[in-house]
Amino acid sequence: MTDEDDIERARKLFAGPVQFLLSAPQLQFLPDPITPEIALCGRSNVGKSSLLNAITGRKAIARTSVTPGRTQELNFFDVGDPLVFRLVDMPGYGFAKAPPAVVEKWRRLVRDFLRGRVVLKRTLLLVDARHGVKTVDAEMMQMLDEAAVGYRIVLTKADKIKASELEAVTRHTEAEARKHSAAYPAVHVTSSEKGLGIAELRAAVLGDIAT
Repeated sequence: MTDEDDIERARKLFAGPVQFLLSAPQLQFLPDPITPEIALCGRSNVGKSSLLNAITGRKAIARTSVTPGRTQELNFFDVGDPLVFRLVDMPGYGFAKAPPAVVEKWRRLVRDFLRGRVVLKRTLLLVDARHGVKTVDAEMMQMLDEAAVGYRIVLTKADKIKASELEAVTRHTEAEARKHSAAYPAVHVTSSEKGLGIAELRAAVLGDIAT
């Protein structure tokens, strides 16, 4: 159970300054690794930008788009002043219509970032609650396992399905998480639109940067 004090500390942190820093299309453009980082990844159109907006309490800190695959770079956001940590919005995966060269470029960028970023504390792997863990999500989980990067699975758009369906998807996702060495056992159930689970996820992030 998340402590109410942790929730309040996280709320205050995210209510303070949160600013876009830079976009890195290649590793040489990454910012200096001077502070802890929390990355967000997920299938294209999973609601990653909406969740980033919800976590930070902003309406448009991350652009939202109905066009899958719009984010093709690593986008960094500074949280806190003085700087406490950075959020990293990773390129969405699973874009079926992308040329093979684009997919391979994504794979190299993400793999090398995950394996080589020493300040990366945790990754939030977003999964659409309406669909559950798909093949491309399982492939991403395998990549995170191989990179030895601990990750939390975050179900998004939980308000879009019935409570009974959500319970079943959550159970299935938890079972899938137990199969992966780097996955955190508890699954976060969220709705960016309704605010469900956002406060608890903020507190979890705050705890991750302290480890």
